[in-house]
Amino acid sequence: MKHTLNPFAPGAGTQPPELTGRKENLERADVILERIKAGRPDRSAILIGLRGVGKTVLLNRIQKISQEKGYHAVLIESPEEKSLAHLLVPYLRQILLQLDLIQGAKEKLRNAIAILRSFASAFKIEIGDIGLGINPSTGTADSGSLDKDLTDLLVSAGEAAKESSTSVALFIDELQYVDVKELGALLAALHRVGQLGLPLIIFGAGLPQLAGLTGKAKSYAERLFEFQHIGPLTGPDAKSAIKEPIERAGATIDEDALNEIVKATEGYPYFLQEWGLHTWNEAPGPNISLSDVKRANRSATKALDASFFRVRFDRLTKGEKEYLRAMADLGPGPHKSGDIASRLNRTVAQVAPVRANIIAKGMIYSPSYGDNVFTVPKFDEYMRRVIPDFSPRNK
Repeated sequence: MKHTLNPFAPGAGTQPPELTGRKENLERADVILERIKAGRPDRSAILIGLRGVGKTVLLNRIQKISQEKGYHAVLIESPEEKSLAHLLVPYLRQILLQLDLIQGAKEKLRNAIAILRSFASAFKIEIGDIGLGINPSTGTADSGSLDKDLTDLLVSAGEAAKESSTSVALFIDELQYVDVKELGALLAALHRVGQLGLPLIIFGAGLPQLAGLTGKAKSYAERLFEFQHIGPLTGPDAKSAIKEPIERAGATIDEDALNEIVKATEGYPYFLQEWGLHTWNEAPGPNISLSDVKRANRSATKALDASFFRVRFDRLTKGEKEYLRAMADLGPGPHKSGDIASRLNRTVAQVAPVRANIIAKGMIYSPSYGDNVFTVPKFDEYMRRVIPDFSPRNK
């Protein structure tokens, strides 16, 4: 079939042609946004799941919904090794400038701009031109203590939004990369915003370890956030994600072909998009058969190996690759740290620093003490493909 008509285009956070299986998440987000906009308290939401389950897609969709409701919303991706202060300031600057366009700089907005200037100065952040004639605030958000200053900053932004009869939504992706102490400061600030009933809310997304990190940062995290676990799609939803776009594009697909795609992808949304793309390209059309999918199994796996898996593999050191290869020998997991260490002919203590680095890089997480699970679905299979012959070195 014509590649130019292919409805599938897998990418990082790219909206799929058919967003299925997430109705409850979207409906809940709609309720949260309406309540905050109306001045009623509600918890912020954090989407938690493995790589490839569509957390970023959902964040993007919810951001769009918020903007349709009149929110001033920004999507922020939290990179590794960047402070929370440096991460947030440019986006809060953007929001305050947007508020300034509503009816000019009123009292609360001018105060928020002054506080942003103070905050940026305290943390040595260059923010450029904003609020000509507005000087930094003295004694507010200028202590250099992130816990206090970030609270001052978010409260002032919430007050400015309320004064302008609007609402603010911060969407933060890859939230697990935020330092635990800085995450605690963000939670404290959000807590105060909620206590004051201000129209500012945060939607976050991250890997499964994020739930534990927020609890470690602040004991009351579970009262601030609603943790929504995002997993692979069920059989009917997975089939719809493939079938509906194909039929809208004027083609058809056999039931056994659909079953093969669901089996190969295990229902993970990103993998479904990759298989949809390659199945369409392999099929002569206008009907897609089981044999077309079986040919696509090879090309889709090759494409994932070259991109989705490879970019993560290349970030690993030699020792980290060995650890994950030993873990892959044991299957998808979860696996005990002791079993992995034994496979490496080492003690748990000897490989503990390597394990810690891999967790910090977001490649594995620990659902319970001493357990280890890949954050990337099917990564065990990839590790066995990329390192087919594995012999652990001697102690």
